Order: sequence, then C-alpha cells, then structure tokens
Amino acid sequence: MAFARTVLPALLSVALTGLPGSLTGVPGALPDVAAAAAVPYDGQVRHESALFNVKATGNAAAQEFTVDDTRLSRVSVWLGSGAATGTVTAQVRRVRSDAGSAIASATLDLAALGGAGAGWVEFPLGDADVTAGGTYYLFVQATTAENKPVAWYGTRQDVPGSLTSWNYDRAYWGGWHAYDTARLAFHVNPTGGERCGESEPCYVPASALAARTAGLLTNGVATEAVLPSFAVGASYVDGSNVLRLPSGRWRYLPDGAAESAVVEADDPGALAQIEESRAWLAGGRVPGATTEQRAAVQRALLSMRALLKPNGAFAAGWSPPWEYSWPRDGAFAAAAFAVTGHDEEAYRILEYDARTQRADGTWEARTTLDGSGPPDARKWQLDGNGWVPWATWQWYRAAPAAGRDERLRELYPMVRAAADFAARSLGPDGLPPASPDYWELDTTTANIGTAAPLLAGLNASADLAARLGAGGDAERWAAASRRLSAGIAASFAPLGYQRTVDGKHGRDSAVAFMAPPFNTAPPGLGEALDSTHRALLLPNGPAGSRPATTRISAGDRTPGRPAPPSSPWPGPARVSRRRRAGCSTGCCPSATGSASSPKR
Repeated sequence: MAFARTVLPALLSVALTGLPGSLTGVPGALPDVAAAAAVPYDGQVRHESALFNVKATGNAAAQEFTVDDTRLSRVSVWLGSGAATGTVTAQVRRVRSDAGSAIASATLDLAALGGAGAGWVEFPLGDADVTAGGTYYLFVQATTAENKPVAWYGTRQDVPGSLTSWNYDRAYWGGWHAYDTARLAFHVNPTGGERCGESEPCYVPASALAARTAGLLTNGVATEAVLPSFAVGASYVDGSNVLRLPSGRWRYLPDGAAESAVVEADDPGALAQIEESRAWLAGGRVPGATTEQRAAVQRALLSMRALLKPNGAFAAGWSPPWEYSWPRDGAFAAAAFAVTGHDEEAYRILEYDARTQRADGTWEARTTLDGSGPPDARKWQLDGNGWVPWATWQWYRAAPAAGRDERLRELYPMVRAAADFAARSLGPDGLPPASPDYWELDTTTANIGTAAPLLAGLNASADLAARLGAGGDAERWAAASRRLSAGIAASFAPLGYQRTVDGKHGRDSAVAFMAPPFNTAPPGLGEALDSTHRALLLPNGPAGSRPATTRISAGDRTPGRPAPPSSPWPGPARVSRRRRAGCSTGCCPSATGSASSPKR
C-alpha cells in the first residue's frame, strides 16, 4: 500500500486546474474504426497521468474495449476531480459518438463520493447484454458548476494489444480525437484484485489523506495501518480487526505474518482470528447505553488491543511519529482495559512501566516499542509519576480479588518510587516544578496538566499502600496530596484553573483532570469546567488547549492541527453535574489515603 501513501497524494496535487482537453504534444491519429483485438481488451491498470478532461459539455473521453463475456454488470475508471460537487456518468456504447447507442449507463454524485479526490470509481450497470468478441466504447463525462476540472487518468506508456483511447474536446479538436500515445485506466466487469480497495485504492477524498491511519489490522504481534485511501467502502467484520473490502473479500493480518493478505470471505485463518477477537471481547465488558455507543467502545477496545505489543508497550498511534510508548497514553489504556474486564492487558502495560521506570522513579517522555529506551533526547515529563500510579489503582480496583494483592506487590516498588519522587518534587507552595505536560512543551511555572495528575497519583499511591499494610507510605503520600491539593486551591482555583499559575497561557482543558475519574472535584470546579469549555470552542469545534476529543484509534496526530492530550479522556463538556460534585461511587482515590468503596 506504499503507492497510496506516496503517489496518490502527488496525483491529487497534480495541476488539474487548467488541464487541457488533450495530452501535451501532437498525438498520432487513428481512424474512427474499431479494430477487433486478438484477445479481449477489457482493462488497463496504469494511471500515472491525468490524460483527458471529461468535464461537460465540451469534454468527454471514451475507451474502446472488447469482452469475452455476454453480460456486463459494472465498470470502473481511475478518476481525479478538483470539483467537490457535480456528477459523473459512465456509459457503454455500441457507437462511440452516439448516446442513443448506449446499452448501459450509471451516474454517480461527486459529493456522495466525498468531494474532490482521486482513485478508482466503480459504476454499477445492472445486467446488460453484450456480444462476446464485440467492440464497445466506455464513455465518461462529468458535469459540475465548479470551475474545476475532472480528469480520467491513464498511461502514456505502450500497452501491448490495447485498443484506442478517444478524447472529446470540442474547443480544441472540434469533436472526437483518437490517440495511439495514451491509454485510459479502466476495468470491465472487475473481479477479485481488480476491484478497488485491495491492491489499488477506491476513490478517496483529498481531505481524507490528511489522516495517516483509518484503522488497524493485527495478529496479536504485528500491527498494520489501514491507509485512508484503502478504507473507502470497507468495513470491519463485526467484533474483529478483519476488514471486509468493497469487493466482498477480506483483508487481515495472518498469524505470524508482517503484512496483510487479501483472502476470500470465510477464509479459515481469518475466521479463526474473528472467533478469537470475539471471544476476547466476550471475556470482558463492552459498556454503553446505546447500540452506537457500544459499537464505538468495541472498536476502541479492538484498536487499543492492536496498539498493545506483547511486551506491554502501548503505541500512541500506528504511524511513524507516534509508534512509541508514552507513560500517559499507556496509563489511559491500562485503565480502560481494567474497567472493561481485560485484566491481562492492563497488567501487561503496568509491568512494562515497571521495567522502563528510571532509577530515580521517573519515566522518559517516551520509549521505543521494544523497551530499549527513548528514541530522542526530549525532556522527561513529571506527569507520568501521577498517571502510572493512578492507572495501577484503577487496575487494582477492577482486578479479580483472588491474587490481586500478590500481583500488586510486584508493582509496588514502581509505585513507591514514583510517589516518593512526586512528593519530594513539591515546593514550599505545595506545587510541583515546571515540567512539560501532555503538550510536551516546557512551561516556566507549574501547570495544571502536571499538578492534577500528580494529585491523582499521590492519592492512588496512598490507597494502594494502605491496602498492602504499608501505613508509613500511605501517611506520607496522603500528607503530600493534601499539600498539593492546598497548593492547587490557592494558586490555580482563583485563575479558573488556567494552564499555568502565572496566568500567561490561558485556559486549558486539563482542568478536567481535577474531576472524576481522576480526582474528587473541589468546590467551584463545575463553573471552571463550563467557562473553559466556552472559552476554547471555535466555530467548527474545539481546538488548541481545548476540551478533549477521543483521538482516532489509530493515532491521527497531524502537524498543524490541535491534538488531544491523551487517548482517551473526558473533556469538560462530558463531565456531568453529578460527577463534578464528587466521587461517591469510588471512581477516585480520596485525599485521605483510602478510597471510598465502589458500589456493586
């Protein structure tokens, strides 16, 4: 799928604007006579050049072809459109220049295809009769009110055994003109790999290419991104990471393979993978009040599982800039796995955190997925000392009671080192030092994106210590959490929980970290959440330091676009009044070093 990653974006940026109705140069003309091919000529796959403008009423194109079949059900062409609205019509004609000779026709709406873009467009033609060995013309013409071209792509290279391509340019040629230096890209009755979405992308809107990943395939060891250009018209087989393609065939990542394979539907290997992933989902819980919510959670769980490596490293996303493990991302994933009943996955992440913790109790900003260390020299981030203990607490609450204390003891040295460092970091004002937070940008004064996670982590650590009978640790960390809570109340609350205590960086959606399920909401937080939400909204939605949205499951973080702080977390608009009031259901560790018991 490297083609779609590199060449397709280039095709979309080709200067379609001002595209002439003919190729550059003077082509050799062929007579307007159909010469029967020695073998059926019903497809040509190369599409590196925008050949003919097909925008009505002065432009169109046609490709001669022959078939060895007697039925015609569909055709496809490689189309590039600068226009976002309008229609494209494909006809199969007996006589190239006579619309009345059409034996089949279909019209598609460009907006329904997604707007301006490029790729293979398939036209359903019903079930038309054709004569085996007969010569026909595939005619394409577009209509749009926009001053943007629509082009049929193809190749200028020699195609042995091919028939003539025809360009209709009324202004330049005065009508139809034949070419022996160009062949249009098309398929007649495409089947199997000829159908788009397998080795070649379906028509994909240019806007979709801004995302790096549209989905994930996995076999539990390897992971592969589904590129946006191959996701059009595709859908997952329910409860799995097996992709159903527009052709009806399946794409999946076989066991032991590093690259995906396209197989027939009901392939035994794919079926086994579907059965395994459905059993995994059934072994836990898929929460949600509606069918739509449960479907979204199911897909999120499957995507998170695809991002989790066997060693416990959790990738923030599956595209090169994000194929690393951040402590905060892993913490959120561990909490999500824990509360949905996937204990093994949650604990695996925490074990990875324990292995990669630095000697002083902190973590690198991120590590490579093999756990060998950081990929660069970016500054470490103190908020991990809050997120990891909080995630450990979330795991412990949800873990099966049998044996969980023993398993917690294995993690406890990690918790102790993290909490002790967090406690020592607090200054005379009760606040931690300036440190990069989820934005991974340094600040000159303390920020709420670090202070609030540390508060959650200290409370979580104190509760875990109490459960293991480590009273001294519990008392020490509870005292530190009270100091930090007082410091936040004195310095951040009067500012409406802006990003930094100097008030120079404005509102920040990290104010949500002061609410459940992270912390018991202090008095007045509800108004701060609402005012922050209002302040950060843009006309087209949230942006900047903003109310969080759930990151695309495959980790789309496009440079120049606002990014959510971690995946996923609730923004202020999604924190209910009831939950702002406190943590009565035990969703947060308390500031006294013991958690309220969850109602069951």
